[in-house]
Amino acid sequence: MSGKYTFTKALKEVRFHLCQTSEHSAATRSFLTRAYPTMKKNNPHTPIMIREALGVEPRVFARYEYGKEKREELMGLDDKEIESKVTSLVMTGI
Repeated sequence: MSGKYTFTKALKEVRFHLCQTSEHSAATRSFLTRAYPTMKKNNPHTPIMIREALGVEPRVFARYEYGKEKREELMGLDDKEIESKVTSLVMTGI
């Protein structure tokens, strides 16, 4: 799993937006509880931000060099599907 969360050099930050109480963000909260320590351990200098707000649909944003961003919707996905989406964002650049 450690190689899975080794970020590309072009990645400058990862942001997760989710609701702290709603059911549609439950899988995202579960994923972050499980995967955040590994991601941070493998990428100590890359900011991984978690933004919680009531009623927000779960999303992940990846910001790359030169201000380029990609976004993936996480609503309705299970833990493994979220892992796949996040892995594809952090391993590839724009």
